[in-house]
Amino acid sequence: MKEGIHPKYHKATVRCACGATFETGSVLESINVEICSNCHPFYTGRQKLVDSGGRVDKFKRRMDRARKSQK
Repeated sequence: MKEGIHPKYHKATVRCACGATFETGSVLESINVEICSNCHPFYTGRQKLVDSGGRVDKFKRRMDRARKSQK
């Protein structure tokens, strides 16, 4: 492997929007995330509203328009 071309690898602190923090290894010193394993619905079993940019609403509006144009 060539010397001097690889980024520095150090301990990174990961901070979630829910307030949870943990350490991992990364080339970044700190990482901010919106959802972690402490608050993700798959891991917790609780339902949480996660807005994915309004894709579902956009799809529903498009389907409504398609139904109206068919009538």
